[in-house]
Amino acid sequence: MPFEFEDLGMGIILIKPKRFPDRRGFFTELFKQSDFMKYGIPSVVQANMSFSRRGVVRGLHYQLPPKEQGKIVFVPKGRIVDVALDIRKSSPTFGKYVKVELSEENHYMLWIPPGFAHGFQALEDSLVIYFVTHNEYSPQHERCVNYSHVDWPIKEVTLSDKDLQCPPLDKVEVFS
Repeated sequence: MPFEFEDLGMGIILIKPKRFPDRRGFFTELFKQSDFMKYGIPSVVQANMSFSRRGVVRGLHYQLPPKEQGKIVFVPKGRIVDVALDIRKSSPTFGKYVKVELSEENHYMLWIPPGFAHGFQALEDSLVIYFVTHNEYSPQHERCVNYSHVDWPIKEVTLSDKDLQCPPLDKVEVFS
């Protein structure tokens, strides 16, 4: 199998693609439906890429049903701390989050299922690719949680004007 899957709890899965190096460089698979389906990760419906400078925080974003999304996050260049915040009100881990470093060195990917807000902080200038599952982007279903819910490694953060307006967790619409 070209992937190793590590269950981090709460439905979050760390995906470790195998690399096949040779004198030219290396080859790695990023998505293989048959392997991912074994872990309940559905097919991709949209792919996005962002570039963020060191210290930038993007998130914590999510979409409400019926347009909920899952995300597979990958960093081809740079290094980030990726965060999945449980926003399922009935979950025993509601309000808790998982943090994982993703980088061009480790080539790890993180599966974040629907029911979680997603965000990251760039630890250096970074390209981030999001493979989105379930539904395409729907502006009317998009919501966010204030970034201050997470203990970020770089304390001086740079945020978009939009992300500065995100309400605290106790004031947002969440999954039931």
